[in-house]
Amino acid sequence: MARRRKAVQRPTKTAARRHSNPMRVAKAKPTQRPTERASTPTPLTHIDQRGEARMVDVTEKGATERIAVAEGRVLMRKETLDVVLEGNAMKGDVLGAARLAGIMAAKRTHGLIPLCHPLPLTKVEIDINPEHSLPGFLVQSTVKVTAKTGVEMEALTAVSIACLTIYDMVKAVERGIRIEGIRLLHKSGGKSGEWNAGN
Repeated sequence: MARRRKAVQRPTKTAARRHSNPMRVAKAKPTQRPTERASTPTPLTHIDQRGEARMVDVTEKGATERIAVAEGRVLMRKETLDVVLEGNAMKGDVLGAARLAGIMAAKRTHGLIPLCHPLPLTKVEIDINPEHSLPGFLVQSTVKVTAKTGVEMEALTAVSIACLTIYDMVKAVERGIRIEGIRLLHKSGGKSGEWNAGN
């Protein structure tokens, strides 16, 4: 009696293609997500194509009302805060001097930050409020202008110098005072429009 031959199962066309071309399988599963391909870094506007520092050309921009708000914190001991609030600091009116210093600093920002444009500021306001929870002071600046470029640097410079002035006025009482959290809170105007911290 003749033996039966076992049927040999031939691979399907799909399986043959899969085994004959392993690179086709690898291409079918991309490892890079679409969002990763789409993201591109924002260029530094103060650096030209040769990598050199430059002042941004704002000739073609339109003049709009621009506002920037910045803040900073001056942290100190509770006893030092009480001395300032009672008006017993050795150098006199601590907060009044800090406000004036912040206003003057905003107006002179273009002379301190190399690539800033000189701007005709229309408003500089410095608010200094005691915060017993710190303890210390919360310093906030608001700067306004109608111009072709923004005033973020003016607001940040105003806050920085106001905080430093508080330190200078009170360092005889406490040299370990800390200045922290200087940041931009808000800006509006210009092509980029409104921006708020936390967005």
